[in-house]
Amino acid sequence: MLHNLLPDKYAEYVGLGLEIAVSMALPIVGGYYLDQYFELTPWLTLTGVLVGMGNFGLMIARIAKKLNQQDNDKK
Repeated sequence: MLHNLLPDKYAEYVGLGLEIAVSMALPIVGGYYLDQYFELTPWLTLTGVLVGMGNFGLMIARIAKKLNQQDNDKK
């Protein structure tokens, strides 16, 4: 559905933005709710933050690798 509304390049950027947001937010929110359930505040939320940052770092590395590969293919 989104593909029909946006040009391909914009759809790629929107997808990337959503992927980054979810990869950061999901572990943090999960850690928060687990903190509430197990009464371990703030440890699981902080763990979620670290996991989210790790996810973000891995995503940036993957994107950099993809862009380098595209640059090498153009040469």
